[in-house]
Amino acid sequence: MRPVLSEADIDRMTGKLFLTGRAQRSAFWVLLTLAAIISTAGVVTDSTATVIGAMIVAPLMTPILGTALAAVLAIRRQVLLSVALVLGGAVVVVAIGYLMGLLVPGPVTADTNSQVAARVSPGLIDLIAALATGVVGAFALVRSDVSDTLPGVAIAISLVPPLSVVGLTLESGAYGQSGGALLLFATNVAAIIATGTAVLLAYRVRAAAQSFGKPVGRLSAPTLVVIVGFVLLVSVPLGVGSYQVFQQERTVAVARPAVERWTQERAWHLVELTFDQGVLEVTVAGLPPAGDTTSLRTALDDAGLGDVPARLSLVMEGTQDLPADR
Repeated sequence: MRPVLSEADIDRMTGKLFLTGRAQRSAFWVLLTLAAIISTAGVVTDSTATVIGAMIVAPLMTPILGTALAAVLAIRRQVLLSVALVLGGAVVVVAIGYLMGLLVPGPVTADTNSQVAARVSPGLIDLIAALATGVVGAFALVRSDVSDTLPGVAIAISLVPPLSVVGLTLESGAYGQSGGALLLFATNVAAIIATGTAVLLAYRVRAAAQSFGKPVGRLSAPTLVVIVGFVLLVSVPLGVGSYQVFQQERTVAVARPAVERWTQERAWHLVELTFDQGVLEVTVAGLPPAGDTTSLRTALDDAGLGDVPARLSLVMEGTQDLPADR
């Protein structure tokens, strides 16, 4: 069967994804540095619009898809070069995030920043979204007539912002959150490479390149095994994280009716109910006195949460005048 791609298509893809020229590489590093600064500023100021702007500017998608194309064409040297650009770019973005974090008075963590909170607890749904987005990105690469979708792909797949979060949370001492953001970045990279490879193989890029006399190596099974293994590797912690989130939401859902009944009986109201690190955190507010609080433990036990430790935080309501000294 004749390849559906022309020689011009092969030249266009390799010319765009293989950053072999000095001008291409300098443009990559300039755009990546600017994207890192914009992204970090957007995260620090909790600005979604600014973060989206950084996603559009960021050029990291190029060497990642370049890795997929080089793997399909079995050009080992180009695979190593593309991987080096991805890893080097990631280090640069993390470093910029860390350095800009030094300029921020307080810590930038998930507790106080929604941009950070959205990127430190990835789950399997993030992998599914990344796989779908990677398909679109590779499809837009092969089909030049749908290249208008690439800005949307850049927004949908989060590459630079998670790395900015890694740097900021490292500087803030929140190492667990840094690991979560790094996992999100690795998930997106694995998904793009895997789906990019699949789409390029489906479009018979190898056959087209060979028919036009382009350099093509021997595609070995271990290469495909490594790519699939990369996806499976990130799937394990994502699955664990998804299960933990499910358990947290289930525990809160079961506890909420019992806690709300308990607060209503005492003319108090529920402020916040969360399940964090194996402890059910209950925050209630009302007028003093607090009354018997041990009955809350009984209510939780009756709800089937006898094995769940709880912590009750009481917020006393009311006002008190504090006259100024004269």
